[in-house]
Amino acid sequence: MPTYAYRCRECTETFELVRPMSRSAEPAPCPGGHADTVKLLNAISLTGSASGTAPSAAPATGGGCCGGGCCA
Repeated sequence: MPTYAYRCRECTETFELVRPMSRSAEPAPCPGGHADTVKLLNAISLTGSASGTAPSAAPATGGGCCGGGCCA
């Protein structure tokens, strides 16, 4: 399950919750009990690999998710 970060507008506490994507937009009360919170955007890095080597460049072919084979 994904982890979502939230910030309380009352006490400025930042906290995380592990919840399903289907519940990501639901209100999340802060650990201090305040209800006025906002969900933060997380920046996730998808570069590199588990072995620590740089990712190989993908071939520059047509658009779409599969190089243009099924998408125009």
